Amino acid sequence: MSSLASAPQAGAALAGSAGNDALFGLAALGKTGLALLLVIGLILLCSWLLRRLSAGQRLAGQPLKVLGSTALGQRERVVIVEVAGTWLVLGVAPGQISKLHELPAPPTESMTDDPGSALAGSFAVRLAQALKHNLRGAAPRQP
Repeated sequence: MSSLASAPQAGAALAGSAGNDALFGLAALGKTGLALLLVIGLILLCSWLLRRLSAGQRLAGQPLKVLGSTALGQRERVVIVEVAGTWLVLGVAPGQISKLHELPAPPTESMTDDPGSALAGSFAVRLAQALKHNLRGAAPRQP
């Protein structure tokens, strides 16, 4: 009788271990998927940061600076490049670059020299000017 009584217990033990194995397999698969998503997220974050940090920077001694570009078609672009104080307007197509126009670069002095300009100065200076202008117009009149 002991062999008959132990058979249901052995079957239950086998069924329980198969359930545990399936549970461990799903947990391992979930952990692996989560780790893969984390690695892909880190790669995307690093590439975004690299583009963001190096977009406007120019290395010392680098004679070329791309000022802007505009797409004209699927593969054609117009690019403005600054080289040694000269702006070059270039047409860029697959396998071909053409100079469209050349002009001297404008001076790089800030616009803060002209206080009458609408864009002169920092935000704090412009805000103070706007407040003074508004307070002069809103001052109560004396009888």
